[in-house]
Amino acid sequence: MTATATVSSEFQISIPKEVRDRMGLRPGRKVAFIATIEGTLMVPVPGREEIAGMARGTNPEGYRDRNDRY
Repeated sequence: MTATATVSSEFQISIPKEVRDRMGLRPGRKVAFIATIEGTLMVPVPGREEIAGMARGTNPEGYRDRNDRY
């Protein structure tokens, strides 16, 4: 997939529809721009509803506690 966008005089761009569809972007969704050696990555920032319950069902046994520290 190759899509291009033009930077406006206010330094804004419109994300091409094929990119929005592929990333599942909706209005109001936040994205992070991560600089790499090869270029820049655009990554959706997970919302609260997406992170809520991620650790549900995990077993906390065997993890270090504050009492285990030196």
